[in-house]
Amino acid sequence: MPMMRAAVVSVFGDDPVVQLVTKPVPGPGQLLVQVEACGLCHTDLHAAAGDWPVKPQLPFIPGHEAIGVVAELGEGVTGHNVGDRVGVAWLHSACGACEYCVGGWETLCMSQKNTGYGVPGGLAEYMLADAKFAARLPEGSAIDLASVLCAGVTTYKGLLEADVRPGQWVAVLGIGGLGHMAVQYAKAMGLHVVAVDIDAGKLALARSLGADAAFDAGASGTIAEIIALTGGGVHGALVTAVSTASFAQAVALVRRKGTVSLVGLPPGDFPTPIFEVVLKRITIRGSIVGTRNDLAEALAFAGEGQVKAIVESRPLADVAAAFADLRAGRVNGRLVLVP
Repeated sequence: MPMMRAAVVSVFGDDPVVQLVTKPVPGPGQLLVQVEACGLCHTDLHAAAGDWPVKPQLPFIPGHEAIGVVAELGEGVTGHNVGDRVGVAWLHSACGACEYCVGGWETLCMSQKNTGYGVPGGLAEYMLADAKFAARLPEGSAIDLASVLCAGVTTYKGLLEADVRPGQWVAVLGIGGLGHMAVQYAKAMGLHVVAVDIDAGKLALARSLGADAAFDAGASGTIAEIIALTGGGVHGALVTAVSTASFAQAVALVRRKGTVSLVGLPPGDFPTPIFEVVLKRITIRGSIVGTRNDLAEALAFAGEGQVKAIVESRPLADVAAAFADLRAGRVNGRLVLVP
């Protein structure tokens, strides 16, 4: 029986270990993808830790930012050929028939399957993809494009959910693996960008990526300064930080009729100032990754060179150390593992 190397989580709380597992065989409607690169995401940390109410079934292979080459077609597959390069993102598949799928919100499908969580992921030499959900890619290296499959599309969709138009102000709170891409997407979309973080190096990075202004989230007077700069507050705010304080700060930063879009998932809750939300008619909404159309648009920006993740690549064999570095905040930008 053909075997392959894969990073496997066998016990919640332990980092993945590279071991030999059975190489998958594509079924009807599936692609066998030979993985070229797979990005790491904080979701992979949560999956390995078993943090969320619905947990992966052990043992499992994480990774949902995978790019590779189609090695084999399952029965009935059309529209793909052996040798095509494809992306395999968090949304592995959805039912296609429920009110959310039919309405263009497949990311809310109750029957969806998620790559690296409910089905084996891309931290492996080979993986399976649903042919209907495998993303078509622009020109570019697998290492550069991998992060668009989650960090890119998540921030792009989050900006769309912030209801901001070209020429308006948006605040990006948290300039990490997601936030540094959000700044670039926002500029490519014609927005004025205020970057907010507690790290001086990340604020400098945001400026270098085109942010119009950058502020220390922990400094006194930051909210007042941003409100003054933007003439009454930002029109929208995107929170990528895993900090409940950032959620509350975003509400304070938006102007009347502004929208706060949340993509970070810190533990716990944050207090909502109901009086302010009602009187200012503020909208607070969650944003969850993106649909296939969102992903195609996010990839197009990257293919045109308007957005590029800051990436460090490592071999798959170093997966445990990569998880540890990501958990400890020692990663600038995104980590991508290469089998």
